Amino acid sequence: MALDKIEKSLFSHLLHRRVISIGTNYYATNDLEKEYVSLINMTKTMLVEIQPAEINSKSIFQNLERELDQRDLPLNRKFIEIKPADNSVNEYALLSNIIMGSDRYLYIELFENSPVIEMFTQMVEVVGGKIIEKSRTELVAHMPSKKESIRIAIQMISLGMKKGVNVRAAVGMTGAASIERAIEMNAAIHQTSGVGFTKLGGEYGVIFETVPTNEKVKLEPVEVDNFMYIDAKDSTGFIEKYGKDKLIEIMNDINAYIANESEGKIEGYRVGGDDLIINFPNKSIALKTGLDCAWYAMNNGLNLRVGIGNSRREAGENAHITDYVKIRDPTPVIVFDLANGKYAYYIPTEFTRSAIDYLASSKMTLFAIFIFVFLATLIGWNTGNPWLGVIATIIALIIIVIRE
Repeated sequence: MALDKIEKSLFSHLLHRRVISIGTNYYATNDLEKEYVSLINMTKTMLVEIQPAEINSKSIFQNLERELDQRDLPLNRKFIEIKPADNSVNEYALLSNIIMGSDRYLYIELFENSPVIEMFTQMVEVVGGKIIEKSRTELVAHMPSKKESIRIAIQMISLGMKKGVNVRAAVGMTGAASIERAIEMNAAIHQTSGVGFTKLGGEYGVIFETVPTNEKVKLEPVEVDNFMYIDAKDSTGFIEKYGKDKLIEIMNDINAYIANESEGKIEGYRVGGDDLIINFPNKSIALKTGLDCAWYAMNNGLNLRVGIGNSRREAGENAHITDYVKIRDPTPVIVFDLANGKYAYYIPTEFTRSAIDYLASSKMTLFAIFIFVFLATLIGWNTGNPWLGVIATIIALIIIVIRE
């Protein structure tokens, strides 16, 4: 734990930006998660804060309004905070979104028996959801996304209340998580109709004390696309070292991977070029694909700059920021927005990764050497023999060289 803090402090100083994590302690539960956790730890991929997000209830509710837009958020809704979010980025939650994707589970509970549950089933299926379990008063559905889950839940609440039935809805990463969230909402607001969800570690709800109105929150239309800009760093130097054909091969492989396996729509790529723009259905897929492409190119000697944003311009601007996230030599970097801040995945050089591995494997030796030098220096200064610290340092260096 202490070494981890020292490493993050050291690299924060070198990068001139706060390093949130080096690798990850995320607990993998399936083969896909194990693969990504292994790659992140092997490459010592760092989550770096470029511009800190201001995370509080107000910003979370504003973000929800922007996400849902003016289509389905009635004017008479109320927001509640069940558990506040931490004012910091949760590395584990971010990684789980990338690995697990944007799909969510929706739990619906009626507070009394009603045939409206059959209508709810049809509503889920119309939007591409899948019913997992259903009874007279409950259903669990697998939904395409959190946004779609909240949107359809509000429609169900409206329909249920018009028929005199209060409806509890909750969204979670799993069916069990969504049910647990509904229980927490019940304890907080009892049988008031509403939908619960999480955001950045906090627990929130949109509730309705009266039937949702047809009046919607008035918002300007917003960009909902997720663009990614990929560009090869120092393509001229790469061509001089490996040849033009190698660059074309790598970029063509990336192009094919995105087109065939990532759900991305490629724009503006030409064979022989060193950049491309892609539009993704959501940010989680964009981040996952960005990491995949960066790792693949790096393994072939090519560093990528990757920017993700809601527009082509924003993606390009974020890609430009990657040039300033470095220690000395250029490395692959992915810059993206999170809440109202900016963050990056920074993949260090092979030399830096080796240094981190050395620190991890030699931490007990280094700790013992530090104590030895510290005590020798302390004794030397207190006895009028400052040269003891110099001798201790020389002995420590000899020990390190012999050990290697």
